[in-house]
This record gives sequence, structure tokens and C-alpha cells, in this order.
Amino acid sequence: MAFDIEMIKKVYENMAERVDKARELVGRPLTLSEKILYSHMWEGNPTQKFQRGADYVDFAPDRVACQDATAQMALLQFMHAGKAKVAVPTTVHCDHLIQAKVDARTDLKRAKEQSNEVFDFLSSISNKYGIGFWKPGAGIIHQVVLENYAFPGGMMIGTDSHTVNAGGLGMLAIGVGGADAVDVMSGMAWELKFPKLIGVKLTGKLSGWTAPKDVILKVAGILTVKGGTGAVIEYFGEGAKAMSCTGKGTICNMGAEVGATTSTFGYDESMDRYLRATNRADVADAANAVAAYLTGDDEVYANPNEYFDQVIEINLSELEPHLNGPFTPDLATPISKMREEALKNDWPLQIQVGLIGSCTNSSYEDIARSASLAKQVADKNLKTKSQFTITPGSEVVRYTIERDGFIDTFDKIGATVFANACGPCIGMWDREGAEKEERNTIVHSFNRNFSKRADGNPNTLAFVGSPELVTALAIAGDLGFNPLTDKLINEDGEEVMLDEPTGNELPPKGFDAEDPGYQAPAADGSAVVISVNDSSERLQLLAPFAPWNGENITGAKLLIKAFGKCTTDHISMAGPWLRFRGHLDNISNNMLIGAVNAFNMKTNTVKNQLKGDYEAVPATARDYKAAGIPSIVVGDHNYGEGSSREHAAMEPRFLGVKAVLVKSFARIHETNLKKQGMLALTFANEADYDKIQEDDVINFLDLKEFAPGKQLTLEFVHADGTKDIIMTNHSYNEGQIGWFVAGSALNLIAAAGAEAKA
Repeated sequence: MAFDIEMIKKVYENMAERVDKARELVGRPLTLSEKILYSHMWEGNPTQKFQRGADYVDFAPDRVACQDATAQMALLQFMHAGKAKVAVPTTVHCDHLIQAKVDARTDLKRAKEQSNEVFDFLSSISNKYGIGFWKPGAGIIHQVVLENYAFPGGMMIGTDSHTVNAGGLGMLAIGVGGADAVDVMSGMAWELKFPKLIGVKLTGKLSGWTAPKDVILKVAGILTVKGGTGAVIEYFGEGAKAMSCTGKGTICNMGAEVGATTSTFGYDESMDRYLRATNRADVADAANAVAAYLTGDDEVYANPNEYFDQVIEINLSELEPHLNGPFTPDLATPISKMREEALKNDWPLQIQVGLIGSCTNSSYEDIARSASLAKQVADKNLKTKSQFTITPGSEVVRYTIERDGFIDTFDKIGATVFANACGPCIGMWDREGAEKEERNTIVHSFNRNFSKRADGNPNTLAFVGSPELVTALAIAGDLGFNPLTDKLINEDGEEVMLDEPTGNELPPKGFDAEDPGYQAPAADGSAVVISVNDSSERLQLLAPFAPWNGENITGAKLLIKAFGKCTTDHISMAGPWLRFRGHLDNISNNMLIGAVNAFNMKTNTVKNQLKGDYEAVPATARDYKAAGIPSIVVGDHNYGEGSSREHAAMEPRFLGVKAVLVKSFARIHETNLKKQGMLALTFANEADYDKIQEDDVINFLDLKEFAPGKQLTLEFVHADGTKDIIMTNHSYNEGQIGWFVAGSALNLIAAAGAEAKA
């Protein structure tokens, strides 16, 4: 039986009435995305039509999921909400704090020793508040969610940008910051701007070397890293139906890389098969009873241009395997063009490491297809030219592929199997020699490839591909190798070609595991005491942020003017900094250390206006804070793209930054800033970015009149006494302005809880 089956049945009981009412209100057929959105209104049955990309709407998600790095801060905030138990089913997954170095057993043992304090905290706080807890080694949050919790037509939020993976099972699963999760866990509505809709019609059928990963790599090349911002991507067509459920998950997972709110597929037979294979026949049966409501209306898919804001069509029969990168996931290159592009751009052709797995590509099907290639190394008397690693997505997958002989196949080619955790995908990779910062090439089946992302080396060029293509490239050791046309020389000096990869969609013997790693919460957690040692360097209880004093912010210093791409990795790095995710003061020492200063094109060196010299960004911010001087950050386009980590918003807030002014924001980061009581502003005229100078002092001229739709005026006073008046836009509504006034959204929740108790 599935977890929370009664909740799922309740969703399906309400769905028909709510969708029918929405169709009546909208006056036309509905997409799947609209059906899920309108059936999850906070008010219950929908009562009005909403404008895409304009109207803020209150929703009632069905569940919440948190990974251990973000769960710490989310649950530290939840402790202030005054609730005895979470209001919706919630889970915590320990997957981020396990560093890949030696092998699964060794690395997991070391992680439990090094992060025992954090794991114990998460276990006990989950026990207290009725939260399901997945222990270290159980698997990566998104794979575990797909195997246990995702269900067609549901809505969930998760404190990780790749929560969208659950769209592979027909959900609207959306990545958020911890404060959003606290809202829902506290029993409050969750607010989202009603998204625009991008339809992707898939015709034909995947075959040979082409994999589901190539679909999203192609889409990323079309939309770019910001082309999906504010939109849900809905896939449909004969090609979608012919694809496995986990393949759909891969596509949805990497939709985060184009900025999409989420991605999803309509319910079909592949989802039914996957639900039954993962012991959720009860969910499949319930879904089948309302199947017509779990996909878009026929008229929508027949005439998609009438119902979507943008339509992309991809013929899977003609789609070529792709590699995307380096340094950005939207630089898409067909494998047939890779050697040409590599030579033109001076990318190192020799591949040092090939890595497969992660939350994006760790299904049984992925591993089986890669193993079919690994087996050919011995069969064709080849030798693997690159290092090769496998990161299973869950203990269920790991146990099953070991039982079915795949791990033994990988062992024979000298591969390393890492723990069932995020590992190299999020920078938790202690790669030997990375500290030398030598220029090199790696290929992986992960989702992101920003500079320094995997191993901390800014000179590692990382390329993203399907697991089977990564495996073939690792065998060849050559970035320009095209397995569709090129031959390899085996150990006997003979020319051989790799056969096309093959593999079962689902394990013929079924999934299995001796211990999946789940810990159920106590029925009554009221007696559980949560304690945090005052001297801990890993955990720190939170103090509320101060409310706005009602006055204009004046005398603010420019902290940094960030140049170019500034992701949440640049604002709050992961890797070794993950250990401080539960300690706001300590983690703040990494604030913006990866951002490029526009005035000297260096990282982590900005002018300290109090001292007149250059210092690290966090140290400069701390000096301003100690002197009682506010500061602001200026940035470029798509500021805050990437991970959902709210630390990228909490750290500036903690260190005295009052506003972030940029050309454009990534969705999650903008919301995170708002939730923490900060001003998230955009240039009314993007060219004004160039007017901002290094020694600027900033005054807000009309913050007292802060209101929805009203621009804010900022005065930039330059060192020579001249001034520039810059107009800024914002997207705050009345409720969000309330967060700013109160000091944070959490302050309002806590105040409401205190009133209720009184």
C-alpha cells in the first residue's frame, strides 16, 4: 500500500468537480497543468478565472519534501511557527551531506561520523512533528519521492529545485525555499503566480542511442536557462506516451535548468506500470478511475497553439544524442558536431572522468542501458579509457541492480559505485587532484554543469549527456567520439563498434531492498525535546529578523555589483559549505564569494568603503552591519538561477543587505528574498546597471509609499558628489509587502500562532 493513500483518494474524489467547474469558468478545454492548478485552490472549488503570468493565487499542495541541507533551515524556522505537527504529509531525506570519495560503504560511514549531529537533529525533529524520515544511504530525495510519494494529478512542493522530477508521474511538483515549505507545513496557503504554459509535442519514438535525456537537452538549447521562467512545461504526444515513466522524470527533473516552474506529463500506461512495480497498485487503481482528469483535454493536444503560450515540437525519431556544456546546461551540441565544436573552442578532448546516476538519471532503465555498454568492454576486448563512477538514486535501485548483476558488470571495468546520495552532482565530490585546478574535461548524466559545480575546480569543463552516451564516451575517453558512427581500437588492435544500448524499463524480477531506509515518526511527538548545543558549529537556533522601521532606507553602501551569471552556487556555495547549512552565522561566511565583481572582474574581493581597501564580500558586509550601515547588492540577468537554496537569501538578510537590484530574477530566488523580508527589485531601464559605481551610497526616496505596482525610486550618490536617480520595478502584492513590513513571512506566521494560542 502507498503512503498517504487516503489523502490521494481525497484528491481524486474532489478532482472531477473542481476541474469541471474550472472548465466552466475558463470557458474552454483545459491543459493538464490547468486541471491540477485549479483542483488545488486553497478555497476548494475554483470561483474565478486567473490570468497566466499575472495573478497571484493561493494553493493547497498535497505534500512537502525536504532534503537534509535545506531541511535544517526549514525546520529551524518551523520551530517558530508554534505548531504541534505538520499540517500536510512531509518527509525529510538525508542525501546532500554524504561526500563521494572512496566508495559507497566508506563514504557513508564517514558521513555518519562527520554529520551525526545534523542527522540526529533531523531525525528527532522529524519524530516530534510527524515527519517521515529517510536515513542517510536511503537515497536521493527525488528518486525516493518518485518511488514512494509522487502520484498523478497531485501537487507538491519541495525544498530543492529538482523537486520537479515528480512530474514524471504526472504531478505538478515545484521547488521552493524553506520559508514556503514552512507555510504549507504550518497549514497555510502557498502562493504562486499563476504560471504561463509551454507545450512540448513529442512525435515519433526514441530508439538506438537516443534517450529521454536528449529531449530535455534539446529543449534547454531552445529555451535557454531562463526561457521557461514563470511557466509550466507540459509534454504530450505519441512520443511522450511511448516513453518510460522514469524517462519522463529525467526530462522533468532538468526542466529546472530552463527556469521552468515545473514540468509534467499526462497520465498513461507507463505511469500505471511504474506505480504497480513500486508497490502502489492502489494508487494506479484510483488514478485509473479518474484517468480523463489526469491528462490534458483532447482538444488541447489536437490544437496546442490555441491553448499554450508557446509550443515546441520535437520528432523523437529524428532526435540526435546531445551533449550540453561546458559551464551552462543550455549550450546544446549534437554528438555529431561535438568534435568540431571542441576543436573550435579548444575544449580538452581527453575525458578524465565519466559519471552516471544522480537524481536525474538513476533509474533501473538508465543503469541497465549503461551496463549493456559496460558489458561490451569485456566482450569486445576493449579497455575503458576514463575513470567511471555510478551514483545510484536510492537503496531500492542499488539493491536491485546489484541483485541483477549490473554492479558486478561495472566492477569489471574498474568503475566506482558511490553512495546513494547526491555526491558529485552537487559538489560533494572529494576529487583527487582538483585542488591543482588543471584544465580538464568530464562528462556526466547530472543536471547542472556550472563552473566549480562538481569538483570545485573552475577549470573543469563538464558536459551533460545521457547515461548511455556518458558510458560510451568514458569507454572511448574522447569527447569527440560519436558511438553512432565511430569505431574503437580494442586490445588486439582490431576496429570494433559499440552496439546500441539496451535495457529493461523495469526489473523483470521486481524492485527489492533489505532496508529501504525509512523511519516513521512517533504517533505523538509532544514529548520529544529538540536541543541544540550553543557551541555547535553545525546548528544554530534562529532569531527573528527585525521588522521594517517604516522609514526610507538611506546611506546604504553598494556591497557588490555582480557581473554576468550569478547563480545560487555563486551566492551560497555548496560543497564543503554544506556542513554549515544549519548554522546561519557560519554559512554566511560564503555569501557571494563566487560572484564576479564588475569593477575588477575578480571573485570575493570588493571595496570596503569604510576602510578604503579590498576585502572578502562577507567580511565587508559584516563591517557594514557592525557599523549599522545597510547595504545593497546589484546583479545581472536571471540572478539566483539554479538551486532553490534559501541560504542565498537568508545570508544577505543576516549580514545587513536590505535590497537586491538586478536586471531579472530566477523565480525561486526572488520568492526567497521576499519571504526573508528583503526588497527584490529590477531595473526599470536595464541600461541603468551601467550607471552604478563602486563607491556609491544609495538612498531610497519613496519606500514609505511601497505599494503593489508602484515603482520605487533609488538615488545613487557617487564619490564625486554627482547623483543618478534610478527607477526600479517590483512584483510585490499586498501580502508580500506584509512580509517586508513584518521583517519576514515567518514573523507573520509566528504572530498568527501566538494570537491563536492567546
